[in-house]
Amino acid sequence: MGLLTQVWAKAAPAKETTPPPPEAVILADAKPVQDVNKTAANPDTTPPATTPDKEPKEWGYDLYPERRGEAYKPRLSHILFGSEGKESIDRYKCEQNVYWCVKNGPLVKLMMGALRSSGCPMDLRRHISCEVCDPSVTGGYDPVLNQIVVCQNMAKNKSMVHGVLTHEMIHMFDYCNNDLDFRNVDHLACTEIRAANLAHCSFLSAMMQGDASPFNVKEAHQNCVKSKALASVLAVRNISHQAAVDAVERVFPKCYADLEPIGRRIRRNSTDQQKAFMEAPMYGYDVY
Repeated sequence: MGLLTQVWAKAAPAKETTPPPPEAVILADAKPVQDVNKTAANPDTTPPATTPDKEPKEWGYDLYPERRGEAYKPRLSHILFGSEGKESIDRYKCEQNVYWCVKNGPLVKLMMGALRSSGCPMDLRRHISCEVCDPSVTGGYDPVLNQIVVCQNMAKNKSMVHGVLTHEMIHMFDYCNNDLDFRNVDHLACTEIRAANLAHCSFLSAMMQGDASPFNVKEAHQNCVKSKALASVLAVRNISHQAAVDAVERVFPKCYADLEPIGRRIRRNSTDQQKAFMEAPMYGYDVY
């Protein structure tokens, strides 16, 4: 399991003003960090009981202040250095990037068409929200409100917003089409494997996070997917490292082979995105 020791961490949001129950687990798209070792009170897949004060942080909701109904308050020192205090401008730019991706992003258009064909059509004003987040995350999916969060302070260009939307729409697609239970660690591991497989991992990204080398090119993509999925499970659920590894390995063959609705693994600097979009009707999905 050595390939799973260096991973990317992710956190889980929810848009509620009170501490949410375990079924309100939120999936997030995160930036890499170094330490993802966690200690769980119970080694099984049942979330441990938490006090009201600890529960929001335990489930990662502290990373999304606006999901808790709190108004974001920039710090004076950051305002003076120009890193904060422009939230309204950042939100406007984020919404412009989201609109551009919806109109021009091949994978975003494909996912929106697939969601509509599956009976879960998207409304930009209802299902996508630009918010200020913790710097460790770039986006998230809130299954309670069926809403995607784009972190306006981190995803600042069209490419990053396109990646966030595609990743979170895969979670939304799984939630729409399957009896997905986020309390079940196997279900959680599976949707994270699919999102990493279809939206993120390539040989280049695997090299950057230390999962590939010229001597294991064949396994680079699988190692990248496992690493990212493992980090996501560890961040969202307070379980032991070994329990998360076991869950990823248990469902990996089936979930890695599931390419719906994109139909192919996307290579960087290729025409795969455009091909996937054009092939969508072959899988019975609308072209948005």
